[in-house]
Amino acid sequence: MDLSEVLEARTRIAPHVNRTPLYNYPALSELVGTEVWVKHENHLPTAAFKVRGGLNLAAQLSDEELHAGLIAASTGNHGQSIAYAARTFGTQAVICVPEGANPTKVDGIRRWGATIVEIGRDFDDAREHSEKLAEKEGYRYVHSGNEPHLIAGVATATLEIFEDLPEVDTIIVPIGGGSGAAGACVVANTVSPSTEVIGVQSAQAPAAYRSWKEGSLVEDQMGTFAEGLATRTAFEYPQAIMRELLHDFVLVDDADIRAAMRLLLQITRNLVEAAGAAGTAAALQMKDRLAGKKVVVVMSGGNIDISQLRELLG
Repeated sequence: MDLSEVLEARTRIAPHVNRTPLYNYPALSELVGTEVWVKHENHLPTAAFKVRGGLNLAAQLSDEELHAGLIAASTGNHGQSIAYAARTFGTQAVICVPEGANPTKVDGIRRWGATIVEIGRDFDDAREHSEKLAEKEGYRYVHSGNEPHLIAGVATATLEIFEDLPEVDTIIVPIGGGSGAAGACVVANTVSPSTEVIGVQSAQAPAAYRSWKEGSLVEDQMGTFAEGLATRTAFEYPQAIMRELLHDFVLVDDADIRAAMRLLLQITRNLVEAAGAAGTAAALQMKDRLAGKKVVVVMSGGNIDISQLRELLG
């Protein structure tokens, strides 16, 4: 993948989503000890970054694929993306979600018009079921990571970052499957090779982190509450991009993610889901390393359920 595909993706999705703001919050900069900006992907129609990728993919499907309908597995935001894209381009979507998935995200998927199938204990169970259904029913299966069109779409957020803040030194991106970080790497490598892209995942679900470190796909525990970071296995396509271009990858504890969620609510007045706060948790953890740099943390989504919010604040 190269920058030309990201530029083409921006043209495709522009009629359907607005660019998102990049804001500096002095209180957050003071806590991290350097200039910190927040990329508000939570301001998109589905309140998460993935919709950029879903739209870019759906815009390029054949008539035959659109007629067949789309199917995907998701803990929430990828499902909303595919549901929104299917509605935009006039087709059906089936989204497989694990039992007990975030009800706010599941409700969002349903409201965008998709059919929900609740199956399995986690994302990977739902993914395996969706793959079987795709083969059986003839749907166009949309993997949440191994889709170049998805990565090109979500990479448009990083284009916007460089347009608004060309001198950014470090971009910190949450990683579950890795599409957001892979897209950021593709853009940064061409537009500003000196800019570091750092990925962050929960220490309670480190499969992507370990796969990047070890240079091959591994499975690991999936014990995090942050559903956007909750994968038991890594994905080959984004991992291939990250192995070549990602500058660093760090782990943060779930307790630090919770603290970052509360902090962002207080400072930015934005609801942020756990994955969306992971970048801020990492910035606070790496404050000595980031001193003197202009840093962007990606608030990848804001789909927090009311019960989760009560627990967080309680």
